[in-house]
Amino acid sequence: MIGATPESDERAQLRAELKQAIVRGLRLPVPADEIDDAAPLFGEGLGLDSIDMLELVLELERSFGVQIRDEETGARVLRSIDTITDFILLRRASNST
Repeated sequence: MIGATPESDERAQLRAELKQAIVRGLRLPVPADEIDDAAPLFGEGLGLDSIDMLELVLELERSFGVQIRDEETGARVLRSIDTITDFILLRRASNST
């Protein structure tokens, strides 16, 4: 990829892994590569509901080692693939320092 940086490669790889984990963990009838990175996961976007949210939180902990401990964090983080990716990358960066 022209102009790619290691960070952008890591980000793209993480997004792909995240989509696969969501499709697998929630048993979604949608191919992972058809999930838009910026689309809302709940409501009009992917159409997830509150039960899916609990499963998603568990899947993130299982697959990526990140915890969402409160509703406020969940509301901020679980909006889209992009917001979850940012959260995971931030957690990884803070754990490596």
